[in-house]
Parts: sequence; C-alpha cells; structure tokens
Amino acid sequence: MTPDDLIAHYGLEPIPREGGRFRRTWTGPMRADGRPEGTAIVALLTAAPDDYSALHRLPADEVWHFYLGDPLELLLLAPDGDARTVVLGPDVLGGQQVQSTVPAGTWTGGRVAAGGSWALFGCTMAPGFTYDGYEHGDAAELTARYPAQAARIAGLCRS
Repeated sequence: MTPDDLIAHYGLEPIPREGGRFRRTWTGPMRADGRPEGTAIVALLTAAPDDYSALHRLPADEVWHFYLGDPLELLLLAPDGDARTVVLGPDVLGGQQVQSTVPAGTWTGGRVAAGGSWALFGCTMAPGFTYDGYEHGDAAELTARYPAQAARIAGLCRS
C-alpha cells in the first residue's frame, strides 16, 4: 500500500491552507447556527518536507484517530501557554496513542514522525468543522507566545 493507493482509494483532495489530503466522510444534521452537529474526515500526510498539518486552532474539540502507517507527531499549544507533543501510532504500549482529543482553542500542527513515510488518520468534531471556524497559525505570533517551541513552530507554519 502506498500513499498514491490511499489517495485513489479514498478520493483524497488537498486540504486548503492546512496541508495534507482529506475527504469528509460524515456530516451530521445542520444546527440552527448553520454548523453541522458533527463532521468526520479521513486524511493522509506523507514525509515530504512540505506535507504537514500546519498549526491551526478550532472553536470545538477535535478528536484525532490513527488508522494506518507510521506515527504522527502532533504539537499542541494550549491557551494557558503549555506545550506538549502527542504521538499517534500503533505502538500503544510504547506510549503512542490511537486516539487523542485536542481541546477547543488549542493550536495544533503535525507531521509524520522522523523515519516514517506516511500516516492515514481521521479527525472528528462536534459541533462540526466549518471553514469559518478555522484559524491559521502565524509563526511570529506563535513564537512570541511559545518561545521554547520556536523551531517546531517554524516547521509547522505556512504563510
């Protein structure tokens, strides 16, 4: 199985601004505020230098699910100034997780872990994702807020 096989099988398309490829697999009923009750996607990142999930934040919790491939490292920058790394992957007894929740308002970015080739994963949100709720990270602003993470922030931001 290759990334190209997965792209063709799932009909994955580029994720605007954020990076990677995805396909929405579920959208719940619409709420009165115009947002869906929930959404789910399947997504793919590869180890190519420009293929990563750029730092972004969302107004609702987002659950990340690991499916196949190599570990995926997520950088989480919390509103209180805390920073941590979550590794999604198959080695759950070695500290990797198959599922992790990113709290609303937390900056999140990720890439395939060093030495890996690709990762197939999913994200679920309730209420659901809408593009107007997506906030794209600015490297200068995030570095000022989280200076100890400057190198990782630079590697996970797009203009």
